[in-house]
Amino acid sequence: MLRVENLGVRYGSLVALEGVSWQVNAREILGIIGPNGAGKSSCFAAVTNSVPHQGEVYLNGARVTDEPTPRLARLGLRRTFQQNAFFGKLTVLENVIGALLAEHSTPLAFALLAPWVELRVRRRAEAAAADLLERFGIEAAYHDMLPGDIPYGTQRLLSVVLAYGTGAPAVLLDEPAAGIGGDDMKRLASLLTELRDLGTALVVIEHHMDLIMSVADRIVVIDQGRMLATGTPAEVRQNAAVLEAYLGRSE
Repeated sequence: MLRVENLGVRYGSLVALEGVSWQVNAREILGIIGPNGAGKSSCFAAVTNSVPHQGEVYLNGARVTDEPTPRLARLGLRRTFQQNAFFGKLTVLENVIGALLAEHSTPLAFALLAPWVELRVRRRAEAAAADLLERFGIEAAYHDMLPGDIPYGTQRLLSVVLAYGTGAPAVLLDEPAAGIGGDDMKRLASLLTELRDLGTALVVIEHHMDLIMSVADRIVVIDQGRMLATGTPAEVRQNAAVLEAYLGRSE
């Protein structure tokens, strides 16, 4: 579903990423791990064409290397960020309606000349947004609240739901578990595995090793901007080079 080849990113004289290649299939979770400053977020920025970069990106077999970031999102390649990003003055439900506009909107002429049509479409959008939220564990009690007023763990779930929308084929998640634990971590793990089972290709940057080892099908390890290792969670866990670079020791 998503393949990157020889990605490279430079910030002036600083080489943030060099020669990084990986791929993720539909119904698969690929984890990306590495020490702080390893180049993980730069990898996502390159994949979504948010920074100048070298290398190639393919989405569902089509080359999308030079596509602008907004068009990549319309094509179904979407991402979240380490910090939550919502429309702060819109409710949770209204934020999700905004994410569904491509499927639930009317031309301006209908809104002006046939407002009953626009109203009918809006009601469908509200119902679809509510169904999406409840399907992925965000209760109706939160729908009319502002995102900043709901629990932080639920905010993290909302970020994932907004990126997925009505079925993005490829979603990049940058530290979705940042700042959460306990039951919120379990809810996030369930959401990720459910999205995978629905056919989504997920790429997850994460520092919570328990989470990534439990949900990822394969893992890529990046250190100092370069590929260090790749394999199943069990293979990565036993890799001496990974233990040395990531944990500061070898076994």
